[in-house]
Amino acid sequence: MAKTDLKALRELAWIGDSVLELYARSRVLKEHGGIDAEAKARFTRNSFLNCMGNPTAVEARIGEIYHAEGLAAAHAWIAENFEPLFLKQEANRKRGR
Repeated sequence: MAKTDLKALRELAWIGDSVLELYARSRVLKEHGGIDAEAKARFTRNSFLNCMGNPTAVEARIGEIYHAEGLAAAHAWIAENFEPLFLKQEANRKRGR
């Protein structure tokens, strides 16, 4: 990968990370009825993103969608692509307690 391509990927990922953070924080407030930093962290940490591919590439994809289609489209993509796996992992985590 050329230096400029890597720079562009990282810049998109930087934006995508922010979009993902906003989604996760909003989701946690809605689902948990308040702040739960650990739940937010489980949704955004690289170990979770690794389940869907390279974390930088995953966040860059979110950034691309945000730039092309806006925040609502990026959040819809996150909901469609992240939620099912996250909910499955959360259920497994709760069962393992």
